[in-house]
Amino acid sequence: MTERPDLTAGPGAKMHFWDAYWDLRTGECPCDVHFVAWLKDRGIRDASIFHFGTGGHHHVGIETARDGSNNAVLGITAAPQEYDSYVKLAIETPEVARTYKVFFGDIYQLDPRLLPSFDIATLFHLGEFRTEKNDAYGGLTDLEVATIMFDQLKPGGRILTYTGSYAFDVAERDMAALQKIRPIALEESYEKLLVFRRTD
Repeated sequence: MTERPDLTAGPGAKMHFWDAYWDLRTGECPCDVHFVAWLKDRGIRDASIFHFGTGGHHHVGIETARDGSNNAVLGITAAPQEYDSYVKLAIETPEVARTYKVFFGDIYQLDPRLLPSFDIATLFHLGEFRTEKNDAYGGLTDLEVATIMFDQLKPGGRILTYTGSYAFDVAERDMAALQKIRPIALEESYEKLLVFRRTD
């Protein structure tokens, strides 16, 4: 793991966050739409899902709450505007918020002690937001994030990546590295998604 900073020295660098709002742009980034379709096509129900990058549209959480699948989604966003939109969504549609929760934070600060186990983890945006700004406060690497996600998977659980990401070369490299240190293998491709399955 990456060396952590000395927090006894007082305040240090500020968190690296994304100061923007991403609405649903299926022409540019259809990964969430493809993911919801994959869940439906594979008949996945009652699953626990970790979703990296909710978007301000919250498509995954809303659709899984309303499609009768009883899938539960825990999302993370590093965009304050997107988190604010979730708060509004939760207040206005508590039936969605029952199975869809979002927290604000830097995924490169994940602590596995605070995470439940998952059936599925989406890493569509792996590599897109990791910069030297994360290094300033001891942020994890992309491979460390992927490893944590694997370690939180239930037996037979899956990690999905997105081949249309502008940082897919990072995800491709790190998923190849993950396969050398953890029992996980490519199971299938679906639209622009790659599905990796825990094999132990």
